[in-house]
Amino acid sequence: MITDIFPASRNAALSRLAQFIPGAGQNYAFGRNTDSGPDQPSAVSKLSPYLRYRMITEHEVVQAVLERHSLAAAEKYIQEVLWRTYWKGWLEMRPSVWTQFQAERDGQRDSFPNARAIRNAEAGQTGIEGFDDWARELVETGYLHNHARMWFASIWIFTLRLPWALGADFFLRHLVDADAASNTLSWRWVAGLQTAGKTYLATTDNIARYTNGRFEPKGLATTATIPADLTAINQRPVPFSVQVDEQKPALLLVTPDDMNPESLFSSSTAIRKAVVAADPATLWGDNARGFVASAASDAAERISGTFKCPTDVVDTFDVETLITHAKEAGAEQIITPYAPVGPVADHLAELAPRLDREGISLVQIRRKWDEKFWPHATKGFFPFKEKIPKILGEMGL
Repeated sequence: MITDIFPASRNAALSRLAQFIPGAGQNYAFGRNTDSGPDQPSAVSKLSPYLRYRMITEHEVVQAVLERHSLAAAEKYIQEVLWRTYWKGWLEMRPSVWTQFQAERDGQRDSFPNARAIRNAEAGQTGIEGFDDWARELVETGYLHNHARMWFASIWIFTLRLPWALGADFFLRHLVDADAASNTLSWRWVAGLQTAGKTYLATTDNIARYTNGRFEPKGLATTATIPADLTAINQRPVPFSVQVDEQKPALLLVTPDDMNPESLFSSSTAIRKAVVAADPATLWGDNARGFVASAASDAAERISGTFKCPTDVVDTFDVETLITHAKEAGAEQIITPYAPVGPVADHLAELAPRLDREGISLVQIRRKWDEKFWPHATKGFFPFKEKIPKILGEMGL
């Protein structure tokens, strides 16, 4: 089970963070690219599922690391945490990329002529050393080392010549830590669509070096043919941020995009009831669904203790469910942590007008971390990276 590998509780996340912190400096910087295998020690933190569902936050991870290391010493790890933030901010300003990815994925499912090649790649039956192992590891464990994800995507696109959108979909359906922004944009980056003309081409020597000789695949593509890209990128500002009226009776909605509301909302907020939605409709595969189902129970226990309110775990947060819970609690508003571009945000956008007709406002509250960093994701990561020290300083980190 996925929860055997990643126990789905905040305490487990904090314990893993504490174990990682001593190695967040030089050990991470020198060992982060090496994938020694799923059962072997690793320099990476393996905190990504907890960060993806915000059972722990980027702010507290970076704060904990900087209490032990200088910014210069832990620069590589802090940048890695902020890649996820950057991708979210970039997509927040360009939601059409997410919409058009879904359309391309669905179109390729129906029209790609070699369905057998897709099946073989997903089953790890291509005959390509390493690639086949990673395909099976992904399905079995719900996780891959970041370097292995890049190698896999490169081989999928350039060696096997399979549609990048179907590869991104394969990851979405099996990774426990996949989110719309990081997954979609990372695949676009490997393919050469995210940064114009810049591709990531996996090589035999690089794979052999950073797997400690475990894999030395032959016959990999030596040139990268960039796929056609029909995406029309329409940029918008980061949507306006709102504040919660703490005195107005509220139903707290917790979605898989942020399962740590006690670090966002004040305990004095007039929360009459909370619902934690482990909604399979907003998750892609069994690994993510199993993890979130367990995480929802953990979140409900924490929320009930923090806000001193009845808390229910629900399978779905459709409009009828929310209206029922809100009226039972005498709530005039539903408050929830802000959902970035992705399936939760799509679902909330559908719900808001219907809730409004019932006299219940839906209020999404964005974290200060996102508020500070997202507006700087206007171009590539390197201009964004230059802003990191100043922003961290402004936040007292």
